Amino acid sequence: MTTNLTIGERVAWYRRRRGMSQDVLAGLVGRTVDWLSKAENNRLELDRLSVIKALADALDVSLGDLLAEPTLLEWTADSGSRTVPALRSALMNYRQLTPMLGVPTEGEPTPLDELRGNVAEVWDAYQDSRYGFATRRLPLLLADVLIASQAYEGREYEQAHELMAMTYQGAAMVLTKLGETDLAWIAADRGLAAAQQSGNPVVTGSLFRSVAHCLLSNGRFDASVQLVSDAADYLRPGLNDASPEFLSIYGTLFLAGSMAAARAEDRATTRTFLAEADQVAQRLGRDANHVWTAFGPTNVAIHRVATAAELGDMQVAINLGPQIDTSALPTERRTRHNLEVARALSAHNRTDDALTKILEAESWAPEQVRSHYLARELVLAWVRNQRSRATHTLAGLANRLHVI
Repeated sequence: MTTNLTIGERVAWYRRRRGMSQDVLAGLVGRTVDWLSKAENNRLELDRLSVIKALADALDVSLGDLLAEPTLLEWTADSGSRTVPALRSALMNYRQLTPMLGVPTEGEPTPLDELRGNVAEVWDAYQDSRYGFATRRLPLLLADVLIASQAYEGREYEQAHELMAMTYQGAAMVLTKLGETDLAWIAADRGLAAAQQSGNPVVTGSLFRSVAHCLLSNGRFDASVQLVSDAADYLRPGLNDASPEFLSIYGTLFLAGSMAAARAEDRATTRTFLAEADQVAQRLGRDANHVWTAFGPTNVAIHRVATAAELGDMQVAINLGPQIDTSALPTERRTRHNLEVARALSAHNRTDDALTKILEAESWAPEQVRSHYLARELVLAWVRNQRSRATHTLAGLANRLHVI
């Protein structure tokens, strides 16, 4: 019902549905009635998640309600793939909830090397922003890792649980991108439990990052910041003789934390987390993609831009963003950065330049651009502002993103 509304219009829709006046809602979020009126009438862009989250809390709706994130079922409808039931069923399998019952799984275990390749295939698809492919593969892969986790013993048992943890994390990351935050939370939680069974601190650290992302996506910014701090304390003893994989996981954890801190409007913690990540990146020495982290100096720079935008420092974002060369990074990271730069350009009324950034991102990763709230919100706002003057290019993009 609210899919083709801007965020401001959704705020007005939910406010009226609650029977709440502008005076009351403005007071609940510490803003003026004039500010709220401009936001609801698209004369002021709501482009900071911390502000949107405050409005969602005051209206007693979820962050996703105001962002109008497409569900996975809606997102896969064009291809005719009904992937939600299969993935939901795999995640809700009671055998995974209660393995202590000893209910045997059916089928021969997949050799671990083959299973490892299948897990890597899903993660590579995620980093290539091929979410449909990853989502179709995940239900079968979850079944395979469950069988393996019950079939092997000793060191192979630990390896099977490493693969189970990374499969759940892959599911959580993809589901988060597609707005299925509740399912993503289930996947991340299961993954962390499997990681603990593996005894591998790198895998455990990787799942800490996934849980932090899920908290972030559910609007629990402070909880995400606290998790990052606690997880860093847990992992810090391993820094003395850390492998590149460990350094990458440890550094990426702080990048997730920096976004959470920025959305919580905690500038000091944002700076601290970015500084920690930068130190680890310098120690690593170069950009790399260990454990699918895309971690290194460039990813730290990308997060400086993203956190600046979240904190409302658009001039900082526009000064730094276009200078960063992301060509060596995975598609998912490059695309996400383009959307941040587009947001900053749009805030400075450079709509044509911002549109170019989104079109470039779409050429790399159409699935990611379609599923991201920033792209949809920017394009919808431009169409509304230009009305009949919208160019053929902009109108075509709006149609592809299903915002008009």
